[in-house]
Amino acid sequence: MVLSFRNTASNAMTSKDICIILPTLNEEQAIGKVITEIPRSELEKMGYSVDILVVDGNSTDRTMQIAREMGARTLIEKRKGKGRAVRTALEETQAKYIFMMDGDYTYPATYIPAMIQVLKDYPVVVGSRLKGARQKGALRMMNLIGNYSLTCLAKILYKTQISDLCTGYWGFRGEAIKSLNLTTEGFQLEAELLTQIVKRGYKIGEIPILYRTRPGKAKLSVIKDGVKIAWLLVSRRFHN
Repeated sequence: MVLSFRNTASNAMTSKDICIILPTLNEEQAIGKVITEIPRSELEKMGYSVDILVVDGNSTDRTMQIAREMGARTLIEKRKGKGRAVRTALEETQAKYIFMMDGDYTYPATYIPAMIQVLKDYPVVVGSRLKGARQKGALRMMNLIGNYSLTCLAKILYKTQISDLCTGYWGFRGEAIKSLNLTTEGFQLEAELLTQIVKRGYKIGEIPILYRTRPGKAKLSVIKDGVKIAWLLVSRRFHN
């Protein structure tokens, strides 16, 4: 049974130079700001065509309506989880460069041109909150400790120098992300990305970014999701 549904404007897989994937769930306060901030004119002046793809986890607010009104391509994924949503989005796009960023306005889209420059030398790039600046209250102390701890665990297990494992801001060359076999459903997505990227021998570039305070309530549970992420890192290191 197929459980992901598309609006009628999005029936065909879209091929663009750049695809920006925005996973959402009840983000009506933020999604309009996110789409507006994407530097589409600058990217087009650089010679790229841009596809903005909002993949939604069956929101009950106006998230999808706002996204469509602003010209984004939209998908509805009724199965739960950020990982599941991103996997669905990847099935529906082909692009030279693919970006993934949360739809809650915490990550400035203005870094995309700089990330493209990094992707000319690296197959993968991340926006690092822990190397960059953070607005007051953007990361609570427990979140900050959890992020540092999980990042340190990833460094030890996978011999990688990534500075922010749990960042929601990633960019990929199309062939790199398409070569990964992603299976996670929820917030373990970023950890799974790292495990597969390292095992395939891809190098990861980084840029420091500003991380903003989230409008509305966060969906990630620090302890519950942190344990799941840690277990994925350990289990994939020794059993996959």
